[in-house]
Amino acid sequence: MRAIRRMFRGENNFNFVRAWRVGFVISGVLIVASLLALFTRGLEKGIDFEGGTAWEVPSSSLSISHARDVMRGFGQAEAKIQTVGKSALQVQSRSSSPEQTTQIRDALASAANVSPNDVAITEVGPSWGTEISKKAVRALIFFFVAIAIYISWTLREWRMAVGAVLAVLHDIILSVGVYAVFHIEVTPATVIAFLTILGFSLYDTVVVYDKVRENTPKVSLSGRMTYTEMASLSMNQVIMRSINTSLTALVPVLSILVVGAWLMGATTLEEFGLALFVGLVAGTYSSIFIATPLVAWLKEREPQYRAVREKLGRRAGEYSVQLRHEATPVAAPSAVRPGREPVGAGASSGAVSSSTPAGSSSAGRGSRPLPPGYTASHPPRPRKKGRR
Repeated sequence: MRAIRRMFRGENNFNFVRAWRVGFVISGVLIVASLLALFTRGLEKGIDFEGGTAWEVPSSSLSISHARDVMRGFGQAEAKIQTVGKSALQVQSRSSSPEQTTQIRDALASAANVSPNDVAITEVGPSWGTEISKKAVRALIFFFVAIAIYISWTLREWRMAVGAVLAVLHDIILSVGVYAVFHIEVTPATVIAFLTILGFSLYDTVVVYDKVRENTPKVSLSGRMTYTEMASLSMNQVIMRSINTSLTALVPVLSILVVGAWLMGATTLEEFGLALFVGLVAGTYSSIFIATPLVAWLKEREPQYRAVREKLGRRAGEYSVQLRHEATPVAAPSAVRPGREPVGAGASSGAVSSSTPAGSSSAGRGSRPLPPGYTASHPPRPRKKGRR
């Protein structure tokens, strides 16, 4: 509970620099896996992108296996069959001739014991899905350009614009990778959800960037921390806000998935909610582990911040040398009695005489004995004057 209270107050001191290194490794592995799945397995495009025919049978008694047996008789055993709600079954297949489409409708109606007129037929050409894809790509490019200009103008830092755009690309690649790995169907609702989550990912990133910009003068004024350490401090101050924002957005999305899709059987809500959930998780992750460390890495290349890092590095090196010097053991002082030589003086007289000028040896005749506690490196401590 104490740690949570410190996070709410922005007083936690978590080492994000080390976590960022781990995050870069994890992101690299996930990006490689996503790209491999995308180019090897590909995406399972829905009927809106591939084109074809869909039959919707209003029956709760017709099973998926029975409907597949019907489609197998027409040479379309690979047709996609899924339940829609609790009282309908949807069959999707490649485009067929009008005569075969009517025959399949009659066969499905007979298997479900319903009238052929109750079976809805939807035919979609591949040109519609292609046009939607082209418009989505154009919207994405315009989004990237507008965001880069806005962040560069608002935060007065083009490096933050670069970090934000790369973080959004990271989110898109991971989201598409999830669909490719698990072979989830891509529909127009999925594309709309992907375009929707870009704004949330960017919002969370800008919140962190604003705190970093606010703390930037601490690097040049104090000179006690590097830009990367200042970015870690800023992240500690806003981490709870990012978590709360993400949880607030994820709860309604989970409601859409659980209540709307799984309990009520709304397929469109499932397609939209799943894409939102994946994108929100990826956006929260990228705003913490991708966007901020990228900006810190770029800013550390500037001369002023590189000079601060080098100065702190030299200071740390001098401090470590001082610690090693202080940790060197010092020989214990030998006991000396008035009028006598120190214990072991005979054994070390040669060493003493070799390090002192001729005629000034402390072991010579008439020389004063060494006071108690005297060492070669530290003079005797003066006595304190008594109070009068």
